[in-house]
Amino acid sequence: MRLYTVVAALLLAAVGVWYWKAGTEPGQEHYKTQAADHGEVVQNISANGTLNPVVLVNVGTQVSGTVFKLLADFNDRVEAGHILAELDPALFQAQLQQAQANVVNARTALKLANNKMTRNRALVEQGFISPEALDAVEQQLETARAQLAVSEAQLARDRTNLNYSVIRSPISGVVIARNVDIGQTVAASFQTPTLFQIAKDLRHMQIDTNVAEADIGQLHLGQPVSFTVDAFQEREFTGTVKQVRLNPTIQHNVVSYNVVVAVTNDDGVLLPGMTANVRFTVKHKKDVLRVPNAALRYKPPEADTNSATTAAGQPGKRVVYRLEAGKPIPISVKTGIADNNFTEILQGEIKEGDKLITREIVDKEKSGSKLRFRMF
Repeated sequence: MRLYTVVAALLLAAVGVWYWKAGTEPGQEHYKTQAADHGEVVQNISANGTLNPVVLVNVGTQVSGTVFKLLADFNDRVEAGHILAELDPALFQAQLQQAQANVVNARTALKLANNKMTRNRALVEQGFISPEALDAVEQQLETARAQLAVSEAQLARDRTNLNYSVIRSPISGVVIARNVDIGQTVAASFQTPTLFQIAKDLRHMQIDTNVAEADIGQLHLGQPVSFTVDAFQEREFTGTVKQVRLNPTIQHNVVSYNVVVAVTNDDGVLLPGMTANVRFTVKHKKDVLRVPNAALRYKPPEADTNSATTAAGQPGKRVVYRLEAGKPIPISVKTGIADNNFTEILQGEIKEGDKLITREIVDKEKSGSKLRFRMF
C-alpha cells in the first residue's frame, strides 16, 4: 500500500511539472494572423443555369396516323425541307380520291344546271314558262356552283392532309431528339405531338439562369460572364449578358429573374442541357489595399470589443483587429467591394504588411478534458 502511494505521488508531481512547463513555454502563439496587402479584388454574382440552343424547334404533326418511315435520327444534320418521317398515306390517298370524285360530280351537276338555265331562258322569251319557273332554275344553278366550291375546298384540304403525312424539317440544324419509332401511332386530335426537336445552330447557345432580386440591379446588357461545366471542370468559358427578362419567378416568396447569357460554342464541346456554374463580373479593381475576409469575421471576447462597438455600428464601417505586442487592437475601417477571399479597404489606419488576426489558436490543454486521479 505504501508503494502505491509513492507511485501516485510521483505521477502527480510529473503531471504538475508538465502543466507548468506547457503553460509557461516562451513564444507560444495565441492568434492566427494574415497580412494586409495590395492586389486585385473581383466582385462576382454566382448563379446556376442550363445551356440551351438559341433556336430550338419542336417538330410535330397536324394529322393523325401511323409512322411509316423514319428518315432522320439523333444528331443528324438536316436542311430546311428535309423529310424527317412519313405517316402511312393509304387513308389520306383514299380521302383524296373521294374528294376528286366529288369535284367531278359537282362539275357535272353545274354543267347540267347551266344547260337547263340556257333552255329555260329561251322558253321564257317565247312565253312558254313563267318567270317564276326561271327563278327556280336559277336557284338550282347557284346551288350547283356552291356545291362545286365546297367539293374543291374539300379536295384542297385532303391534298394538304396528304402533304402533312410527310414530316419535313422547318429549319436547317441538328436533330436533338426523336420521340417516335416506326409503327407508332400519333394522334393530333387535341394538341400537336412533338416528334422531333431540332436545334438551329449549336455554335451559338445561351444559358438560362435565375438571379435573385437583390443582385439583379447590378446586371446590365453586354456584361462579361464566366462559367464552368461539370464535363470540363478545369476549363473556364466566357459569355455576355444578352437579356434580363422582366417576368419574375416567385417561389416561397423568393423573387428571381431569368437572365439569358449568350455563349459562343465554336468547338462544339458545350452540349444542350449541361449545367453551367455562372459568375457575373460586377466590379474589378486592381492594386487596391485589401484584407482577408476572415479578419473581418474575427471577434475577440466581448470584454475586448467594447472600444470598437461604436465604430462597428456606423453605416459602411467594419472592425478588424491588428496584432500589436501580442494583443488585438481594434481598427475601424471602411470597406469597398469584396470577393470570396478579400475585401477592399477604402479608409482606415491599415497599411500594407499589418498583421491582422483571423482566428484564435485554442490550447489543446484548455480545450481537452483534464486528467483526473482518484486515490484508493
